[in-house]
Amino acid sequence: MSSFVIEGGRTLSGSIVPQGAKNEALQVLSAVLLTSEAVTVSNVPEILDIKNLIQLIKTMGVSVTRHAKGEYTFVADHVDARYIGSEEFVRSCAALRGSVMVVGPLLARFGRAFFPKPGGDKIGRRRVDTHIDGFIKLGANCEYEHSVRAYRLDSGDGLKGCYMLLDEASVTGTANIVMAATLAKGVTTIYNAACEPYVQQLCRLLVAMGAQIEGIGSNLLRITGVERLHGAEHTILPDMIEVGSFIGMAAINRSELTIKNVSWENLGIIPEAFRRLGVKLEQRGDDIFVPAQESYEIESFIDGSIMTLADAPWPGLTPDLLSVMLVVATQCKGSVLIHQKMFESRLFFVDKLIDMGAQIILCDPHRAVVIGHDHKIDLRGGRMTSPDIRAGIAMLLAAMSAKGVSEIDNIEQIDRGYEDIEGRLNALGAHIERKS
Repeated sequence: MSSFVIEGGRTLSGSIVPQGAKNEALQVLSAVLLTSEAVTVSNVPEILDIKNLIQLIKTMGVSVTRHAKGEYTFVADHVDARYIGSEEFVRSCAALRGSVMVVGPLLARFGRAFFPKPGGDKIGRRRVDTHIDGFIKLGANCEYEHSVRAYRLDSGDGLKGCYMLLDEASVTGTANIVMAATLAKGVTTIYNAACEPYVQQLCRLLVAMGAQIEGIGSNLLRITGVERLHGAEHTILPDMIEVGSFIGMAAINRSELTIKNVSWENLGIIPEAFRRLGVKLEQRGDDIFVPAQESYEIESFIDGSIMTLADAPWPGLTPDLLSVMLVVATQCKGSVLIHQKMFESRLFFVDKLIDMGAQIILCDPHRAVVIGHDHKIDLRGGRMTSPDIRAGIAMLLAAMSAKGVSEIDNIEQIDRGYEDIEGRLNALGAHIERKS
């Protein structure tokens, strides 16, 4: 297990480019399984979760060519039917949360797939009902096989289009069902579909591959199945979670920073959410400029009540940024209620922030009140362990702003979502050392 040793209290400056979007990459790299022709994808983030997914599809028999950093061509013309039905494959999928995305393509193209209980972050209950219910509505048979602890899906005479109203606007559920529906017979209508930019990007790739999809960007998708899909090229968006993390990093360190090529139109409410914490930022073309500020004052609502920041489906605030915003709030002026609706364990890391001197009241697994220090009291360096990707980056930002030296264990969790994070932040003036 590796760790980061962080010398806090350093001022940062310069510019940084966000990596490709992890959540989009997990979807579009799974979509290459829908065709036997070449699919070239650019701006692929070379992070642990993506490397593990690439290794998984290589083991399935997909040819993978790396042309340059972040640019790959995939050809799924010799997928090993024996392997994708084996216990070894199920075990490999169970260890990787993103592997759920290969189920829809495998079911659509090869007629069968295993759906193991997925791995990934330990952040509370993560339902997979939306995925499986959608596949069943498309005509798949589903049985639980105790021997491999996974659901076995079989398309029988082939998937058939239908109307479905999703029980929740699940991003991965929507993506999985859309991929399966592209090769189903007839028309599939999905209402209450997730409409995040990453789902839109997946749909655009599928259209480039020959799929017929209407309603992209809305919560009502209409997919007319086709007989086959062909090759295509695709470029992944910059990661909005990294963009938000860097805004938070500049703020909590009272530093001037330029974040390059952010795809502003795909950031949604993220810039405005930081403005509510008192963070000034400017749009400069497709860049974000965050000026250095001595103080950040949290807004109140019009009636004077305490500001609440809560996650919501797109175009609401992504839950992946609430941990970062909570850490930023510890050094703002004023108070804010952080309401993490989706996952019941993501706020438990605040105990470590309290040990560092933050004033936080954990109301319940979903809500925390943060009382900002306004930089009048520095956080103290400490020893902590990263429980998940997003808490890990939040802890790193806290340590960078703290007085003294901090150590973060289990940084493999951070590596799952952030590429060469210490190298990129050290180039801005941070002092982060990796220890094995």
